[in-house]
Amino acid sequence: MNNTILIFGFEIYWYAIIITTGLLTGIILARREWKKSGMEIKLFDDILFSTIIFSFIGARIWYILFSGNLESYISDPFSIINLRDGGMAIHGGILAGMMVLIFYARKKKLILLEITDIAVISLILGQAIGRWGNFVNQEAHGGETSLFFLKETLHLPKFIIEGMNINGIYYHPTFLYESLWNILGFILLIIIRKTRKTSYGFLTGFYLMWYGLARIIIESMRTDALLLGNIKIAQLSSIIMLIVGIIIMIITFKRRINEKNSN
Repeated sequence: MNNTILIFGFEIYWYAIIITTGLLTGIILARREWKKSGMEIKLFDDILFSTIIFSFIGARIWYILFSGNLESYISDPFSIINLRDGGMAIHGGILAGMMVLIFYARKKKLILLEITDIAVISLILGQAIGRWGNFVNQEAHGGETSLFFLKETLHLPKFIIEGMNINGIYYHPTFLYESLWNILGFILLIIIRKTRKTSYGFLTGFYLMWYGLARIIIESMRTDALLLGNIKIAQLSSIIMLIVGIIIMIITFKRRINEKNSN
């Protein structure tokens, strides 16, 4: 599969184009949601810039720490910033981004979960788009499967089937499973938000629960997982996300009930 394109003589990876598309889509949506909330746009721009920078740094550091090649990266510092060779992990990006939001929430005296409720709607849509970058790189796939399963059971279009044919072996398109799951999660988040019957934090909890659950299942299928000993670090992180998400949803649901009873 050709994973690059020539633009004015420059070779650009489709992965970079797709990730950028997901990022820009998320930014546009987040900015629109921020305006609806009535908060200052300049503050949004300040938070956005810092969050993007530190999220990329966090995603890269997370990958390096659990790649199993830490000594190699330390011996060749340039390889740490050489993103053309790939190597970022979404959990590290989410953690770093969350730390930035916590900082701004305390500094500007904002409600953290009110900010994250806006962020997660954009984040999950960006993730859904970004996963297609894994497709063009023929990475982040599952174990071996058959042409019959991809064609007759899943009824996938020809270009996806061909993309999952790597050196004559067909693999599960786990990138697609996660992308579709995230799109469904995005739709559900929009529906929940439009009902306006939830307290702040519920959308954040739902995202953590929804995405955590998906990654626990999908990570068990993937063949290129980052490891902490014999444990898949993404699976462990997703279990934590799932638990935290459920706790936040329960707390916000109870808060909503108490607000109704007090009125």
